[in-house]
Amino acid sequence: MPVDEKLLEILCCPVTRASLKVFPENKIRKLNGQIRQNKVKYADHKLVKEPLTEGLITIDEQTVYRIDDYPRMLKELGIPTGQLSGF
Repeated sequence: MPVDEKLLEILCCPVTRASLKVFPENKIRKLNGQIRQNKVKYADHKLVKEPLTEGLITIDEQTVYRIDDYPRMLKELGIPTGQLSGF
């Protein structure tokens, strides 16, 4: 489901308050490949077990937030991009 533009204008990173943009499908595929290999952790250091179908990323591309029916905008559920290879 596409993210509503008005919602995107309102949402921001809960840590840095950075603006967000839609996480592109090609990058979701790359991220999901690394999730399947158990190489991705949330900001709280717990392993990401479920692949993403949709996501948002901070404008500086430092953190990804998954969308599961609604954006999961919790500090602990951010996925830091620094841990991702080839990102």
